[in-house]
Amino acid sequence: MSRRVITFGTFDLFHIGHLNILQNAASLGDYLIVGISSDELNYHKKGFFPTVNFTDRARIIAALACVQQVFKEESLEQKAAYIQRYAADVLVMGDDWAGIFDIYSDLCEVRYFPRTPEISTTEIVNKIKER
Repeated sequence: MSRRVITFGTFDLFHIGHLNILQNAASLGDYLIVGISSDELNYHKKGFFPTVNFTDRARIIAALACVQQVFKEESLEQKAAYIQRYAADVLVMGDDWAGIFDIYSDLCEVRYFPRTPEISTTEIVNKIKER
């Protein structure tokens, strides 16, 4: 029986930190499902739209060998429903969310992975602006 892993993110301006968390998540199972924040959800969470639109971000993530399925995450409040809909055995999030998603531990195993040091989409955008 396969072990299904689910994770979520915006994955804007794809970088090595994104690849690291996806590959680490994939290592926990046989089937990796990635919920990609819609443009509107990103605006709701962060107050701005992603640089890269949802369709292109989804195509980039779906093209990765470690990812078997992607879907549009449209609501933060629907995490439990997404976990159940995709029959996830493990939920993986970055450790900047440590403890927050433990509420789903009755539905699946919850794991937090460390972020890749010194890389984030915000840092990339700031470097571009500085130049």
